[in-house]
Amino acid sequence: MSLRKATLLIFIILLLDQVSKIYIKTHFALNEDVEVFSWFKIAFVENDGMAWGTKLNDVIPFISEEYAKLALTLFRILAVTGIAIWLFKATKTKKSKTLIFAIAIIFAGALGNIIDSVFYGVLFEDSEYNAATLFPPEGGYAPLFYGKVVDMLHFPIWSGVLPEGIPFIGGKYFSFFDPVFNIADVAITSGISVLLVFNKRAFN
Repeated sequence: MSLRKATLLIFIILLLDQVSKIYIKTHFALNEDVEVFSWFKIAFVENDGMAWGTKLNDVIPFISEEYAKLALTLFRILAVTGIAIWLFKATKTKKSKTLIFAIAIIFAGALGNIIDSVFYGVLFEDSEYNAATLFPPEGGYAPLFYGKVVDMLHFPIWSGVLPEGIPFIGGKYFSFFDPVFNIADVAITSGISVLLVFNKRAFN
């Protein structure tokens, strides 16, 4: 895959990711949801931490939440810069299409979430009670680098009490799948999955 094709793929993923996030941000209040099917909901949540809503200062408690958020955003920028260099080198040295495809969609997903973290606090007003305004005259809800990542895809495929016969967790309530995510997350997860499942083909 050429750098031009990889760039086009990245652009398409970024476009889908950002259009969906901007629509949700400007049409939904925080925690508002719409049931599309019994197993699929559009549910607006915001994530200012790491994966699954974990915050950096939960892992490193001596760092304040403010500095933890900034550190996480800066780390993401460094990581996506490294991925961009990896992608450029992979295309220039004509590595496998599988590898370039995987790197490209991981890069697109990572960049999509970085855009939220860096710019959304400045571009949008707070969504706690109403749908947010883009470019609010009174200013955004947070300074540059302190924005929150917008998530909206929720697949509550099954929930209920597990059979008593299952060791350790039998008789307990269980729900699958609880996390709410976005298109950028799908791209990152898909890219990593391609590298794991098609490892030999990717690095051959």
